[in-house]
Amino acid sequence: MSRIHELVRELREPSGSKIVLLVADGLGGLALEPGGKTELETARTPHLDELARVGVCGLSLPVLPGITPGSGPGHLGLFGYDPLQFRIGRGILEALGINFAVGSSDVAIRGNFCTLDAAGVISDRRAGRPSTERCVEICKVLAQIEVPGVEIFVEPVREHRFVLVIRGENLGDRVNDTDPQMVGARPLPAAGGDEASQRTAAAVNSFVDKATRALAGHGPTNGVTLRGFARHPAIASMEEVYGLRSAALAVYPMYRGLARLVGMEILDTGPSLETQADALKAAWNDFDFFFLHYKYSDSTGEDGNFDAKVKAIEAFDTIIPTVRALNPSVLIVTGDHSTPSKMKSHSWHPVPTVLSAATCRTDAVNSFGESTCLQGGLGQFEAKHLMLLAMAHAGRLGKYGA
Repeated sequence: MSRIHELVRELREPSGSKIVLLVADGLGGLALEPGGKTELETARTPHLDELARVGVCGLSLPVLPGITPGSGPGHLGLFGYDPLQFRIGRGILEALGINFAVGSSDVAIRGNFCTLDAAGVISDRRAGRPSTERCVEICKVLAQIEVPGVEIFVEPVREHRFVLVIRGENLGDRVNDTDPQMVGARPLPAAGGDEASQRTAAAVNSFVDKATRALAGHGPTNGVTLRGFARHPAIASMEEVYGLRSAALAVYPMYRGLARLVGMEILDTGPSLETQADALKAAWNDFDFFFLHYKYSDSTGEDGNFDAKVKAIEAFDTIIPTVRALNPSVLIVTGDHSTPSKMKSHSWHPVPTVLSAATCRTDAVNSFGESTCLQGGLGQFEAKHLMLLAMAHAGRLGKYGA
């Protein structure tokens, strides 16, 4: 357990206060031209702007300056877990997100369907974003693959994503990603960083070879890439650290997996912001902490679609009045990382953040955007400290020292 977590366990106090964390995935962005506006600054967000006026703003650093985070580290930081200490492979998050019972002899891996050309080169890293129904069909094909010495499980997630779990004795997870993260390149061979991981890599290479042959007639989903090799880690729950009964409202399985990893209860919710809000209201009396995740500010950024990201942020803005009407003691809006549509990828840029509470020291910010949040009272801070601020403003932390 980290020193910060030890301190929180020492200082935490019971309270009936409620904390809500709204995460617009990939919220931060970039202007297309020097001196222009980012996606967030372009979007019409009257409710976020009002929240900025009554709250306190800043810019969150998901890991460290210049470090581009994946979604796992980005969220763990927001939950108060140092992403440099708790390095969680994406595979375990995807597996937990679909309720796969990961065992002690398992290595879980996130899989992507991709499109390979006649030369075996990746022409589309996401295979044209197939439907989830198509994903299920292709996973049934891959589930028939056998690799000597291990058990193979292939489970659909959604669209182009699936989970591969390899079960066997003495398997390691120090294996490189086979996804080269670019088109125009071949999938990389797996290699292990130690003896146990070499056994995993050998099984993976055998699986990929058989998968490529099995999918030869199934284009555009005719190839696979693998990322985030991981075994199940030991990690303290939100209730153990913060004394909070915590709930998650997330549509995408990976984010449910992240929440389950830190002990949150996963609430049933439909596919839209409106149904997520309904689930939030229904569970309001049962929990102390709520994490609500919104994906489309990230996926539109990864697609390089500036206008679509603007619209996604505007849609996210509409949920703010519903959440504020519940009168949470602390309401935080932020992102797990930046995903500028200009870059079509995650980036290291700090993320706009606003915290609203009766005890916050308001600043001069009157609109929610990157340039205005830079002037806010929170300054630039590491995301792992955000939960400390939430706990303090919620009246859940006692005094340190005499």
